[in-house]
Amino acid sequence: MFAAAMAALLVTSVLALVRAVFGPTVYDRILAVNMFGTKTVLLIAVIGFLVHRPDFLDLALVYTLLNFIGIIAVLKFTEFGDLAAVSDEDEKA
Repeated sequence: MFAAAMAALLVTSVLALVRAVFGPTVYDRILAVNMFGTKTVLLIAVIGFLVHRPDFLDLALVYTLLNFIGIIAVLKFTEFGDLAAVSDEDEKA
C-alpha cells in the first residue's frame, strides 16, 4: 500500500515538474514548484514511516517551512522586482 502511495507521489511530482517547465505563465510555474515541494514533503514522510524513522517528520516540517518562505519570496520578487520593495498600500498606512 505504501509502495503505491510512493509511486503515486512520484508520478504527480513528475507531472508538477512538467508543468513547471511548460507552464504558460510565471504563476503557473510557481504553483507547480510549490506543488512539487509539497509532494516532496509527503514523500519524505512516507519514507520515514517505511524505514521506522519518525525523525524524518521533523525534516519534512523544516522542508515545508523552507518551501513556504521560498515561494513567498519568489512571488514577491516576480510582483515587485525586488525583495525589499514596499507596496503602495503599505506606504499609505
